[in-house]
Amino acid sequence: MAVQRSKNNNKWSNAEAQKQQVANGIESPHDITALNFSQNYVKVSNEKVKNKKNREGNVPKVKIIPLGGLNEIGKNLTVYEYENDIVVVDCGLKFPDSDMPGVDMVIPDFTYLEKNAGKIRALVVTHGHEDHIGAIPYLLKRISVPIYATRLTVALIEGKLKEHGLLGSTQIHTIQDGETIKAGCMRVEFIHVNHSIPDAVAMAIFTPAGIIVHTGDFKIDYTPIESKMINLGRLAQLGEKGVLALLADSTNAERPGATMTERKVGQSFRSLFRDAEGRRIIIATFASNIHRIQQIIDCAQEFGRKVAVSGRSMESAVQIAKELGYLKAEDGLIITLDDMNHYRSEEIVLITTGSQGEPMAALSRMATGDHRKVGISKDDFIIISATPIPGNEKHVTRVVNDLLKLGAEVIYESMYEVHVSGHACQDELRVVHSLVKPKYFIPIHGEYKHLRAHAKVAASLGMPEENIYIGEIGDVIEVSQREMKVSGTVDAGRVLVDGLGVGDVGSIVLRDRRHLAQDGLIIVVVTIESVSGMIISGPDIVSRGFVYVREAEELMDESRAIVKTVLENCLASSKTDWSTIKLRVRDELSAYIFKQTRRAPMILPIIMEI
Repeated sequence: MAVQRSKNNNKWSNAEAQKQQVANGIESPHDITALNFSQNYVKVSNEKVKNKKNREGNVPKVKIIPLGGLNEIGKNLTVYEYENDIVVVDCGLKFPDSDMPGVDMVIPDFTYLEKNAGKIRALVVTHGHEDHIGAIPYLLKRISVPIYATRLTVALIEGKLKEHGLLGSTQIHTIQDGETIKAGCMRVEFIHVNHSIPDAVAMAIFTPAGIIVHTGDFKIDYTPIESKMINLGRLAQLGEKGVLALLADSTNAERPGATMTERKVGQSFRSLFRDAEGRRIIIATFASNIHRIQQIIDCAQEFGRKVAVSGRSMESAVQIAKELGYLKAEDGLIITLDDMNHYRSEEIVLITTGSQGEPMAALSRMATGDHRKVGISKDDFIIISATPIPGNEKHVTRVVNDLLKLGAEVIYESMYEVHVSGHACQDELRVVHSLVKPKYFIPIHGEYKHLRAHAKVAASLGMPEENIYIGEIGDVIEVSQREMKVSGTVDAGRVLVDGLGVGDVGSIVLRDRRHLAQDGLIIVVVTIESVSGMIISGPDIVSRGFVYVREAEELMDESRAIVKTVLENCLASSKTDWSTIKLRVRDELSAYIFKQTRRAPMILPIIMEI
C-alpha cells in the first residue's frame, strides 16, 4: 500500500506558511497532499484559463455526471470532469430490492469510466459506508485508479480489496481532513463532517470553472461522540470565496427540525441498562456505527458488564476500529462468544448484526434458534438500535415477533429513542446552504421525493428555481459561471451482482425469476422416434412451485392429453421444426392451465429425439 502524507517544510516560517495557505485557499501548509501548490502554480493556472477564455470566447465549464445516488438510496458515484481530467467521488453499492430474487448487490454501470479511464486522476471517498465504498473492488477489476480517503475509510476499503485479491495492486493514499490533493487541473480539499461513522468528510473541488462543494452524508452534531464538530467555519470561508455549485445529502430533506445528537442514544442506553438489571443485554446495530458501539462499551463498563461481539461484519469493524484507536475499552472488557459461558447472564452485553432483519445475520439466526453459540430465553433484554431501511420493515417485524415468542423483551426505535439518524434534517440543510451560498444547487443522495424536498429547502432560502436541478443518473450537467445545463447523457444504470457473476443477470433473467417465484414451473418431457415420428414415451409432466401433482391428478392427466394431441397434429402435418412444436405445446398448455387455475406458470417443453 502506498501511503502518501504531506509534511511541513522546515524552511517555512509561520508568516510564509500563512501566505502560502491564503494563496491556495486552504487552512494550513500541511493541508496539501501529493504536490505543494505555490503561488506561481495558481498564477499560471489562472493565466491558462484566462487565455483559453479569450481564445474560445466562452467561460470554463465543468461537467458533473452522477452515475448513482439519484432517485435511489445507495450506489453513490459522482464524476467531475474538466477537459482531460476526471475526479470520481465515492463508489458505492445498493442492496437489492424485493423484486430482485437471488441478487446479492447492485452496483453502478462503469461503462463511462472504462471509456475514459485515461482521464481519471483520483477516486476520493467521503466515508466508509457500503453505499459509498461497496463497489470499489468491482471498479478496480476493470480499471486502475488511485484512491484517497481518511484513515478509517482506508482500513475498511483495504478489507474489501483483500477479499478480492486487489490490495497489492491498488494505490491507496491516506489523508486527513483539512488536507488537499492535486488531481490534474483540479484540487480536492477534505472537510470534516459529522455522520454515523468516524472520519467522514465533505469535498471542496477546485476547478477552473469554480469551486464545487460535495457534502457526502452529513449532519450537524453540536456534541459529537468524536468531540469534533463539522467544520462549518471552512464551509463559510468557501462561501465567502464564491461557490459555483453545491451537491448535498438529501436523505432527511423531508424531515423538519434538526437531527438529534448521537449522545441522546447513550442516554437512552443508560436508562435501558438499569431496566435490564439481572438479564443479558443484546443490542443489534449497524456494524459501521462505531460511535454507537463506543457508547455501548461505555455503558457496559459503567454497569460492570463484559462485551461480546457476534456477526462477521461486526467483528471486523470492531477489530479495525480498536486497532486504529476509534474504539476505546479497558483491557479484558471485550470477550469472545465462547468466553460468555464463564459469566452470568446479567454480566454480559452482546453486540450483534441483524438490525435490518437480514435472514443470515446473527440476530435473525438467534431468533430462529439457528445460532450455534447464542440461544434466546426470557432472561434476554434485546435492543434493536436502528431504523428499518425502506423495504426491510417486514423482515424486522418478523425477527421481533420470533424473539418475543422465545420470551425475550424487545426494545426498538418506535418504543424508545435507541437510534438517531446520521443525516441532516431541514434546519441543518438551511445552515449549510446559508454558509456555502452556492450559485447552483444539485440535490443528491436520495429518492426523488427526497431530492424534491431538498430543492424546496434551497428555493425557500431565495435560490432561483432555474439554478436548481434535480438530475437523473447519466445526465451530463455542464456548469459554468454563466449557466447550468444538461448537455447530454452517458451510459448509466445498474449492474446486478449474483454470486461471482457481475452483470450476467439482466432484466430477462430477473423477469424469469419473478415468473418462477409467482407461478412456478411446469416441465413437459417427451421422446420421439426420429424416422417414424412416433411418440415413444411421454408426455411426462413435472410440476415445481405450481401444484402438488398428487392432489391435482385430473389437471395433470388433461394436460398430458392436450400435449399429446398437439404433438400428434404437428407430426401428422409434417411439422418437424422443434422450435415450432415447442411453441405450440407451450401456447396450448398455457391457455388450458390459465383457464383452469387463473395462473400462468413458466412452461418448459423438452423434446428428445432418438
